[in-house]
Order: sequence, then C-alpha cells, then structure tokens
Amino acid sequence: MNTISAMNFVVDKENKTVKVDRSFNAPLDLVWAAWTQPALLDQWWAPKPWRAETKFMNFEVGGRRFYAMVSPEGQAHWSIQTFTSISPQSNFKMLNAFADKDENPELPGSEWDLRFSEQDGITNVSITIYNESLARFEQMLEMGFQGGFTMGLANLDELLKNL
Repeated sequence: MNTISAMNFVVDKENKTVKVDRSFNAPLDLVWAAWTQPALLDQWWAPKPWRAETKFMNFEVGGRRFYAMVSPEGQAHWSIQTFTSISPQSNFKMLNAFADKDENPELPGSEWDLRFSEQDGITNVSITIYNESLARFEQMLEMGFQGGFTMGLANLDELLKNL
C-alpha cells in the first residue's frame, strides 16, 4: 500500500477556522474505524513521542470520548469530545474542549466537522474546525496544533498500512 501524503491545511484567522483535507491509500471502512474506535484512535492520535489514552468513548450522538495526550514523562493533557451528529462512514461532528482530569471542560471549545469519501480505494477526510473564541483558536495554534495534527495523520498512515 503506497502512502498518499498530500495534505491541505488552511488557517483562516478571520473566520476562526482550520480546514484540513487529507487522503489515505486505504478503504473507507478502515479509515472510518480508525477515527471512531478508541483502540485504533489511541494508536495514532498523538504526535510521537506523546501517546493518546482514551479513558472512555461512546461513539453515538450525545456520546463522548474522554482522553488524554500523555507526554513521555507522564504529564496528561485531557480533552472531551461530544458527538453531535453521525452519518456512518460519511460524516460526524463533535464538540472538542480541553478538560481537567475530572472531566470538567474548559470552555469554549471547538466544533469539528469531519467528512469522509472514497474514490478508487483512496479515502479523503475533510475536516473543518471552528472556534467561537478567537483566544481559544489562537491558543490551539500556539500549542502547535498544525505540527501535532500533521504528525498524528502520518501516524494514521502507518497504522492503516498494518490493518
């Protein structure tokens, strides 16, 4: 399986959005599973040498994923994702917020809209991330979101080769 690494990453500060388009040389069902199953998500979500640890995930409308990005030294940065809309293997939306270890969200968060499509065995994931708060948007970018997310998606490429 060849890696498809073309990625489009657009930061629109005026509209407080990030748009990411990324293609994977893998069938839609595998890519969807990698985004929606905690055991798979934890294998790629964090940029190395960090790791992701999902405490719980209920992938249904109104369900949540509570997870941490854990540093090599064991420092955990928690987040909560609340799923607001799911159309199997084509789209899901979620609210994402930083949180403390006791599941208390740090609001405001961001709204994620993920769209999946496949053509000739290549699956494209198109992601729009909107932040109501400019301060939160800038914090996300300052924390290295672009570099970290790019590394995470490269991890996903590697995982898909082995599924």
